[in-house]
Amino acid sequence: MDQMPHILVVDDDREIRDLLARFLERNRMRVTAVRDGRETRRAWTQGHYQLVVLDLMLPGEGGLDLARWIRTQADTPIVMLTAMGEETDRIIGLELGADDYVAKPFNPRELLARIRAVLRRAGEAAERKADHGTQALGFNGWTLEPARRRLLNPEGVEVPLTGGEYDLLQALVERPNRVLTRDMLLDLLRGRQAGPFDRAIDVAISRLRRKLEDDGRNAQLIKTVRGGGYVLAATVEK
Repeated sequence: MDQMPHILVVDDDREIRDLLARFLERNRMRVTAVRDGRETRRAWTQGHYQLVVLDLMLPGEGGLDLARWIRTQADTPIVMLTAMGEETDRIIGLELGADDYVAKPFNPRELLARIRAVLRRAGEAAERKADHGTQALGFNGWTLEPARRRLLNPEGVEVPLTGGEYDLLQALVERPNRVLTRDMLLDLLRGRQAGPFDRAIDVAISRLRRKLEDDGRNAQLIKTVRGGGYVLAATVEK
């Protein structure tokens, strides 16, 4: 049992909680299912979880607020459950560092595939961190420290990044002077293709530019390639 990934399911719909618990347990996963923020916080102190399945529409403390709290506790992957058409909440959730989303109503097999993909990427990221955790990456005076998942400005002061912003910047820094389309970035970060209205990458790029003091209208560091995507125009040194 200890080798099975432990999944925390947060959803106020009892039928969905029970369905997911049974389905995931049949697929060799441990499951703790809770209905709201209060129960989530209690469960958090009583277990160690490899992934959280989080419904955004919760009574009381909303799913976005709960996702923000989880991000202050750990880098545990989050798969969000959203209602169809909730584009704004989905974008905000991804900015907060959620790793993927599934729109309701959903097929349990699709959710299982997303969970497995996120767990696999989390495991690969942990291996990369173990292998290269001491190697800082320098670019244009800035320093990215994978071991501590932090960004330092040219004066050596840490610049706060959300989980999603850090992952996006790392993807760019690891592929300098290479054009990365939105679909490529989404695939690298989330393991999925962008929907027709998915602006999460564009929003995150804008936030990164502000934090990197890179003028969005005349960006010199993270450049926009018309009809293509984005490119980090800098030399990266380890």
